[in-house]
Amino acid sequence: MKSRNLQIIFIIVLFTVIQCTTNKPEYPFQNTDLSVEERVNDLVSRMTLKEKISQMQNGSPAIPRLGIAEYNWWNECLHGVARNGIATVFPQAIGMAATWNPELIEKESDVISTESRAKHHEAIRNNERDIYKGLTMWSPNINIFRDPRWGRGQETYGEDPCLTSRIGVAFVKGLQGDDPKYFKVISTPKHYAVHSGPEPLRHTFNARVSNRDLYETYLPAFKACIIDGGAFSVMGAYNRFRDEACCASELLLIN
Repeated sequence: MKSRNLQIIFIIVLFTVIQCTTNKPEYPFQNTDLSVEERVNDLVSRMTLKEKISQMQNGSPAIPRLGIAEYNWWNECLHGVARNGIATVFPQAIGMAATWNPELIEKESDVISTESRAKHHEAIRNNERDIYKGLTMWSPNINIFRDPRWGRGQETYGEDPCLTSRIGVAFVKGLQGDDPKYFKVISTPKHYAVHSGPEPLRHTFNARVSNRDLYETYLPAFKACIIDGGAFSVMGAYNRFRDEACCASELLLIN
């Protein structure tokens, strides 16, 4: 599982390198005629440990010797491209879920990813690579809205794991597109897992739920978004789960 997580990180790094590739590639990982696996293996083999670690933070610095530009992983598009100038604003996620219409949701996220791509290309032309101008979108929010006092509940698709799964899959597909070789953007369903407030305690809260509640309520949407939707990235939750940080939970990451 750990090796797969690292592979995903470097595939995404490779994904951001494509735009910097010249007509005559200097390294094999820049050669689009090779398979993704071959290119990733070549890129990773050329990186030092320090360089690999540098790519695992929010703002990843450039690696000039390999032609890798700086990149910021934090980008939002919950119901439209966020915090990046003028964009189409769709109804909030909880309102879109009330349509019970996955086809409509996929059309919505297709528009969002088209605008995301356009804004990203414009940013690159202007040599702007800071926050909110990338292609890794931290959306959708597929947490389960169990308590109306949770302020971020409006970001979710409601309290129903089944509806959340179907709407989430549609949103992921629209964002990432259907090209067999390239993504429009990368979708990052969040927050994995057992995260439904309270918001002020999200960095310290220790969630304790039964196995039945875990597998019937909290995990189905993540499973669906990854298996059915093909989501290429997942955002871990801030809280703990059964005394372990979610981002380091053996049960959530391995079992």
